[in-house]
Amino acid sequence: MHDAKLPVVLVLAGHDPTGGAGLIADAEAITACGGWPVTIPTSLTVQSTQDVLRVMPCEAEDIRNMAWALLDEFDIAAIKVGLIANEAGLDAIEDVVRACPGIPLVVDPVLRAGGGANLSTTALIDDFRHRLLPLVDILTPNRHELARLAGNEASNDVERVVALLSLGCQAVLVTGTDDPPLEAPNDTVMHTLHTPETSRQWHWPRLPGQYHGSGCTLASALAARLAVGERLVTACEQAQQFTWESLRHGWQPGEGQALPRRWIP
Repeated sequence: MHDAKLPVVLVLAGHDPTGGAGLIADAEAITACGGWPVTIPTSLTVQSTQDVLRVMPCEAEDIRNMAWALLDEFDIAAIKVGLIANEAGLDAIEDVVRACPGIPLVVDPVLRAGGGANLSTTALIDDFRHRLLPLVDILTPNRHELARLAGNEASNDVERVVALLSLGCQAVLVTGTDDPPLEAPNDTVMHTLHTPETSRQWHWPRLPGQYHGSGCTLASALAARLAVGERLVTACEQAQQFTWESLRHGWQPGEGQALPRRWIP
């Protein structure tokens, strides 16, 4: 038995049976990036690589009970939150996060499926903005999610980020894989990190095809790198590199999106 103590990342997210996104993606990314995942489902789903057909929220009390059992045994080094299926689930997640003060919280705001299905309501987004967002250390939205979270008063990405930071979020990593900004070259993906003190941008070669689970992979890899003690900018860069390689080695099982391979041979 090894004596090394692995940094533990607590994940609260939906279960995707395809393995492309959700808890399976989270666990694979965290393991590959040096952490140990402990996972709590916020929902079960019926989905393929083409779209989400149904979301079945887990009971809020079950979410809490699973968390208390894990927190009694494991020293949590980071928390990653994905799909929040309903307001009762948000209540439970907020309780769990507040029971872990000072632990980095990474949130991937899953608001829409890759096939276009909406996975969140206006009321739930509003509750998230005012209750969980002030507790978030880094949010990882794509540009569509950024716009929905910021609301109609903000007219561009910078104003949207400022709106979220003003609500208490500590940092926002805006991903440009989907709906790229106009200034991005066609062959380039731009990701931009914003904090109250600074901003940093990365450029990655755009890969062909459409991928299912890139956001989950990035956020979980980022949580793992924060858990092992990396500073924010370094953790963001390492998580992006890992995600890009996972996508580059991805495979397409059917007619839908390609799936990242987070266990790269």
